[in-house]
Amino acid sequence: MTGKWWQSSVVYQIYPRSFYDSNNDGIGDIQGIISKLDYLSYLGIDVIWLSPVYSSPNADNGYDISDYQNIMSEFGTMNDMDELLKKCEERNIKVIMDLVVNHTSDEHPWFIEAKKSKDNPYRDFYIWRDGKDGHEPNDLASNFGGSAWEFDESTNQYYLHFYSVKQPDLNWENENLRNEIYKMMNFWIDKGIGGFRMDVIDLIGKEPDNKIKENGPNLHKYIQEMNKNTFGNKDLLTVGETWEASCDNAKLYCDPKRNELSMIFQFEQIQLDKQKNKSRWDLEKLDLVELKEVLSKWQTELDEVGWNILFWNNHDLPRIVSRWGNDKDYRKESAKMLATLLHGMKGTPYIYQGEEIGMTNFYSDNIDDYPDIETQNIYNERISKNYSNEELMHSIQMKARDNARTPMQWSDSINGGFTKGTPWMKVNPNYTFINVEDSIKLIAQGGSFLFAIAACNNVAQGGATLCTMMLTKDKKLKSTAASSGISALLGITEPAMFGVNLKLKFPFYAAMI
Repeated sequence: MTGKWWQSSVVYQIYPRSFYDSNNDGIGDIQGIISKLDYLSYLGIDVIWLSPVYSSPNADNGYDISDYQNIMSEFGTMNDMDELLKKCEERNIKVIMDLVVNHTSDEHPWFIEAKKSKDNPYRDFYIWRDGKDGHEPNDLASNFGGSAWEFDESTNQYYLHFYSVKQPDLNWENENLRNEIYKMMNFWIDKGIGGFRMDVIDLIGKEPDNKIKENGPNLHKYIQEMNKNTFGNKDLLTVGETWEASCDNAKLYCDPKRNELSMIFQFEQIQLDKQKNKSRWDLEKLDLVELKEVLSKWQTELDEVGWNILFWNNHDLPRIVSRWGNDKDYRKESAKMLATLLHGMKGTPYIYQGEEIGMTNFYSDNIDDYPDIETQNIYNERISKNYSNEELMHSIQMKARDNARTPMQWSDSINGGFTKGTPWMKVNPNYTFINVEDSIKLIAQGGSFLFAIAACNNVAQGGATLCTMMLTKDKKLKSTAASSGISALLGITEPAMFGVNLKLKFPFYAAMI
């Protein structure tokens, strides 16, 4: 599978609220993004993935949308959005929008209408059920804690919400709903966006009566219909977020013959540091052998059919340098090692804002410093179940989504150069020595970490492969290792990486270190 523009692109995710504040109200905005486009061009990125900027009451920081075709006033106006698209086009940067169509805000006009009566035309845009014996319809759980059902007194029924009670799930079985969504998608396509990142798209085929959340029987039918009615005949990047994807169903999404999506986010490797059959808050030490096996499996399985996304970070995940590195004594070394591993694989890399300068988790012992609704809910739920505050705060420090959402660190000036006002969320105190301005100065002085990464990667892959050549008794492997090792030292690392090191345990570890 070759030849698509997005196969040779680098995607940079922007979380607008925390990127750059242009008007000093403490909240990042679209004009702030525009003012930093030259920096993004300097980085060499090809695509911006823009987290939601639509109108929203912000129960879940914009992932609860009340109007898909308007811009949240905190972020700017539709004119600002049009200007962003125009300025990006001038720099050959594409913009993909975050498409959140598993659920809306409870303040969306559709839901406001749906609550009015059981026979309202919009009622079936959402999922309603009668209770059972005075309780919820069944025991489905919300991903944010508690039941997935919320009782509505005005109509005496429960509605489904796999996230916040303020994020009612849409009913994709309703054809009128699907057509409204396709109409909205075409509105943005006509504006000239480069594609969509589709939030929790694997949930739209849900069958709550059968307790099916992900990968429902009609899921791929809906995506194929979406493809046909919106982006199918256009050269756009379409990305699905699929937390429970396997290699087999990843191929269903990504096989070009099936007319679905370009690629998907799968999270198998990202879930390796949680206890088996428990939530991500139940921590487990990362097993490097298991990580190697998972990465190798996805590289191999999607080599012929489909395409891999390469990522460590996004707005829902803690900073990788804190998670799987040492962000105190060996922050730079950890960041370079993780970047080398990521960019040495086949796929499209996705970089989250601040990852390029090695931003870290935000450590606090105060739960009030973590405003995210998911974190607040899990804290309250587990405190009520007699978990210790110390244990809970350690899990939150390591895994909370807010670790990724602290404001971007632009300089060592007040608030990290993010705003001259009061930031919506505390800036990580280490902005005084981890910031964009200092990183650029380092490059200007000839200390670019990019060259260091490239050189270290070449030597690491080549050295590990040549060691294999000297130690192995297998004549075929010895010959392969000799040629690929020399090639890596000269700058072409793929034969060493994929032909030798990823197939063996210890050369892989040595190259990483």
